[in-house]
Amino acid sequence: MMRFWCGKLKISKPYLALATQSGSRYLTSTKSITRLVQDVTDRTWTQNPIIEQQHRTVSSSVADDVTIETFDWFCKQGKSREAVEVLEYLQNNGYEIGLNRLLRLAKLCGESEALKEAKVVHQCIVSLVDRSHVSSGNTITEMYSCCGSLDDALKIFDEMHEKNSETWCVMMRCFVNNGYGKEAIDLFTRLKQEGNKPNGEIFEEVFSAFALTGDVNEGSLRFEAMQRDYGIMPSMEHYHSVTKMLATCGHLDEALRFVEKMPMEPSVDVWETLMNLSRVHGDLELGDRCAELVQKLDATRLDKVSSAGLVTTKEEPNHRDSKQCYKLRAKDTSHPDMDTICETLKHLQSQILEMGYVMSVITGRELIKRDSKRYHCFNKGKCSCNDYW
Repeated sequence: MMRFWCGKLKISKPYLALATQSGSRYLTSTKSITRLVQDVTDRTWTQNPIIEQQHRTVSSSVADDVTIETFDWFCKQGKSREAVEVLEYLQNNGYEIGLNRLLRLAKLCGESEALKEAKVVHQCIVSLVDRSHVSSGNTITEMYSCCGSLDDALKIFDEMHEKNSETWCVMMRCFVNNGYGKEAIDLFTRLKQEGNKPNGEIFEEVFSAFALTGDVNEGSLRFEAMQRDYGIMPSMEHYHSVTKMLATCGHLDEALRFVEKMPMEPSVDVWETLMNLSRVHGDLELGDRCAELVQKLDATRLDKVSSAGLVTTKEEPNHRDSKQCYKLRAKDTSHPDMDTICETLKHLQSQILEMGYVMSVITGRELIKRDSKRYHCFNKGKCSCNDYW
């Protein structure tokens, strides 16, 4: 038996309750999400006055109802997996989740690189809107892009009946972030061929694409054409993008001349980018000169690593299901299946030596690796960056 009361579900089933905030009562129920409740309760019980402090169990005094606030709380906490499980539970029990909430969850799935959950959210969104809903299509494309699923993103893009400038920009950024510079440039060509006029944001992706292909001459020509042919005045973001393009490809002197000729004072982002890429390419003197300027503009940009003349790398985010994805470091033996992992690696090592270190060929799988710059997709022994990096 189920009744709708004031936007809440009243369900005549056994309950498991989860209190999430002081003064608020949220509940999850049924066997399908028991694991969800136990997992989150274990991680939050000491922080919530509603939950009994003596045991890692849920207080029996919590009301027997599921509300949309349960879903909202998980989204606010960045817990995409749990939010999707609550989403499925609510929908299975007749509760309709609005489009705006689904789009926010899609963004969260992208940020946490949760591809499995992203596919669930995709299906929920398309059940509410058709392919002519441009903003939803853009959000889904961006979601798949952030999850590293280029095929899914491209499929959504091609199926969209209508596209706006953001649509093209999102798809170009998808190609760039996944290491496909040439494909991004080809898409830019297609955009113009179909009678569309590129805007300033699209040109930023164009410069990023040429940074991937290494064709800085063509990229510089596009920068000139941006104002000449399309009347777009270069912004600080454009100057930053071109500086990054030149410096990424090792044209440090040209990048410095470009910065020095800017009609405006370069931002701290420009100098910081040139600083880091100068050090990456071994020009420590230029890197130190840029560091002095960064220090003057915004000293908080320099930590102990960058102040010592090194390049700060960003920590790779922990993503997907924490129960399935592990990050192993040197001398780390904490994984419960470490013996099995070691045996598997020994077996792979013998095949690697025989086949020339082509892991994607040996395993027969498409491998996705993310470094500090972008995703690398290995398939049949080839990387999506064409061994550029």
